[in-house]
Amino acid sequence: MSQTNNLPSAYDPKKAEEKWYEYWMDGGFFQAGKAGDSEKEPFTIVIPPPNVTGNLHIGHALDNTMQDILVRWKRMEGYDALWLPGMDHAGIATQTRVEARLREEGVSRYDLGREKFLEQVWEWKEHYAQVIRNQWRKLGLSLDYSRERFTMDEGLSRAVREVFVRLYEKGLIYRGKYIINWDPVAQTALSDIEVIHKEVQGFLYHMKYPLKDGSGHIRIATTRPETMLGDTGIAVHPEDERYRDLIGKTVILPIVGREIPIVADEHVDPEFGSGAVKITPAHDPNDFEIGNRHDLEAVLVMDESGTMNQLAGKYQGLDRFECRKQIVKDLQDDGILVEIENHTHSVGHSERSGAVVEPYLSTQWFVSMQALANRAIQDTRSKQGVRFVPERFEKTYLHWIENIRDWCISRQLWWGHRIPAWYCSDCGKMTVGLEEPEACPHCKSTALEQDQDVLDTWFSSALWPFSTLGWPDQTDDLKRYYPTDVLVTGYDIIYFWVARMIFTALEFTDSKPFNDVLIHGLVRDAEGRKMSKSLGNGVDPMEVIDQYGADAIRFMLSTGSTPGNDLRFQWERVESARNFANKIWNAARFVLMHLEGAETLSLEKPLSTADRWILHRLNETVEAVTRHLNRYDFGEAGQVLYHFIWDEFCDWYIEFAKLPLYGNDQESKERTLSVLCHVLDQSLRLLHPFMPFITEEIWQHLPNSGVSITVAEWPKFDSDHEAKEAQWEMGVLIETIRAVRNIRADMEVPPKKQVELLIQTDPETLKAYRNNQAAVKRLCGAEHLEIDTNLTRPEKAMTAVVTGGELFLPLEGLIDLDQTIARLEGELKKLDKEVERVEKKLANQGFIAKAPAHVVEEERQKGINYKAKREKVKSRLADLKR
Repeated sequence: MSQTNNLPSAYDPKKAEEKWYEYWMDGGFFQAGKAGDSEKEPFTIVIPPPNVTGNLHIGHALDNTMQDILVRWKRMEGYDALWLPGMDHAGIATQTRVEARLREEGVSRYDLGREKFLEQVWEWKEHYAQVIRNQWRKLGLSLDYSRERFTMDEGLSRAVREVFVRLYEKGLIYRGKYIINWDPVAQTALSDIEVIHKEVQGFLYHMKYPLKDGSGHIRIATTRPETMLGDTGIAVHPEDERYRDLIGKTVILPIVGREIPIVADEHVDPEFGSGAVKITPAHDPNDFEIGNRHDLEAVLVMDESGTMNQLAGKYQGLDRFECRKQIVKDLQDDGILVEIENHTHSVGHSERSGAVVEPYLSTQWFVSMQALANRAIQDTRSKQGVRFVPERFEKTYLHWIENIRDWCISRQLWWGHRIPAWYCSDCGKMTVGLEEPEACPHCKSTALEQDQDVLDTWFSSALWPFSTLGWPDQTDDLKRYYPTDVLVTGYDIIYFWVARMIFTALEFTDSKPFNDVLIHGLVRDAEGRKMSKSLGNGVDPMEVIDQYGADAIRFMLSTGSTPGNDLRFQWERVESARNFANKIWNAARFVLMHLEGAETLSLEKPLSTADRWILHRLNETVEAVTRHLNRYDFGEAGQVLYHFIWDEFCDWYIEFAKLPLYGNDQESKERTLSVLCHVLDQSLRLLHPFMPFITEEIWQHLPNSGVSITVAEWPKFDSDHEAKEAQWEMGVLIETIRAVRNIRADMEVPPKKQVELLIQTDPETLKAYRNNQAAVKRLCGAEHLEIDTNLTRPEKAMTAVVTGGELFLPLEGLIDLDQTIARLEGELKKLDKEVERVEKKLANQGFIAKAPAHVVEEERQKGINYKAKREKVKSRLADLKR
């Protein structure tokens, strides 16, 4: 599809992005396993499935861009690259969104019933799945849509049932009554890692529980007086001398009047509060364990909405927090409450609804984690285990999995994988199986009802690397593409997802799910704050694309941080990336404009110093970019490319190339065009994974470009283009041209004004200058150029020390010396004042203490810059007054 006509004057991202994505899709370039791919080595990534709850956010844009860079790069390297897309049903999150929409219509899920409600959720899923696909498309993601999966499609649902049944049959899934994290708003159980702990300013309430024998009282302290209605014991430490004589006695529970025992338990901290704690087994996980050890009754005094129930007596019907206020008042009136102490403590909140989590005694399904965790730990510590990048996150992962608790996997929802357990209403027994039994296997009754609960979303997500490839069947895709090569994800879901994928894969595939886990940070705002609706500082990646194009946001995100660290979103960096795209576009236009009429392009002709230098630097760039990508260091790879393309190719090589291009030597012209085309082609290939659209648009205009840059060969190091002597020579020339241009700028010499230039140098450097004398003369704007090893320094000349010698720029006839000296002296006075102002400000301890750190740092940087400018002005004045 090569088009050798000239490029338009300006790049239009919207037009190019729509055109080329359609072209890639029609050409099947993203599809793995095509004819001929069987000879290639496979490379696999499965996308972290976004939730079908709404639009992709800026974090998705970062995560997906990093994956796309890897997949496009590997595809160009000749791999059979599979990037498998898909989405997650996101149980609680999606059901909450749909229920909120129904509430706006005055309807609840119970009004609809389970079946009708699920129809509504499936409609929601279909809508947002298409929204997400469109956003993937706008980002330019090279996904194999022919293999797209959803966590509740038939294949993955079958895998979920298979895993549940196998774990149940091994005794690793069980059902029982335990204290779980309960969300009273969403009215469902939560796993430990779905609870966000926040420091909250509350109170410690000190109360006196009277001893039954009338001999006194025991003082206890609690942060939750409303739960005292469910107290069934008091616990003290067995070695606490204060209470040793009270162990075995009983107290009368205030308000309720129930007699409860005092027990000794080593779990009690004698240093906290009074050293005696009330035991409420149905409302606290630690109390639950103590209650089990001492056979204490578990009295549940709340219902699932956080409202006090019938066992709460006169407080029945009150919200838990309203009940707290009323009980505190009643205890004060009765003289039971003796002190209220300010107390900051950690309170669990639901990740989804934001509600304060209630520890709640409930019958739930659990995965017994110890055996699964031990195998995962053993694998990680082996040389063959999953590798974390950066390595420090392995400790984060291990710390959690080494201290793991059993996983509560049941959720009181309707949207999700329903637990494959059936209860017989005749014999009361339970059956677990892959399919619903026709009759109870215990009594043959057909009066069976399936468990109402669904599985935690992360239960199905944990199977993602292998269930998406066809497991439990041994499909061709599973055999070829599993285990996957790399998982790209944020550090915030190492516990939620990464750990669970590892132990599940080891258990069911006897293999790690991926070789590497590449961990990235969060995208924060320009001030380093986490993006949130409350702060109003979120950024919609689709709006950024509409304004600047997909390539700009991709390049900004992928090159904005180092592995594992957070990234600050800054609009000026997006603009910089857009400007980079424009720079490439203009350079390509320049090259293509000169191709008209060129007969043959070949790198075999004798090459100039500039030619050999740019090919040598291209070689080094290929090596560096490939090395950084192998280390997943996208930031460094992008910076290397940016500086090579902008600084060296566009700003220097093209400038040197203009001499032969505008000259009369046809052979030199074609030689230069050959180098220009080759370097542009190779640069576009290197840049393609980062900026796919503009690179395809330009590449298609190059002669003999091929069907698509997406399948073009990745550049390789070419030993024929090693030219360190040319690199040294160009270094001398660039340094000289820069020095002359700086002097001209400082002295305000007009760009078109020709100057006289004298260069005194050593014999070795002399050769470099004489080989490139025409370029030095033109690029310095020198009407007269003299280069020698022994020159007399002219009077009233600006000077600069350069490699191998010194250059002189006589100013006579160029500027008004007196006027220039007066201007520089005025500038020097201003700089003196600025330096003095900054130094006084930084010496002010009040400013240092009160000003934000970034403001103080800005002032320090200003001081450094002012001093550097002042030294430069002093040097120029010294030259002029000589």
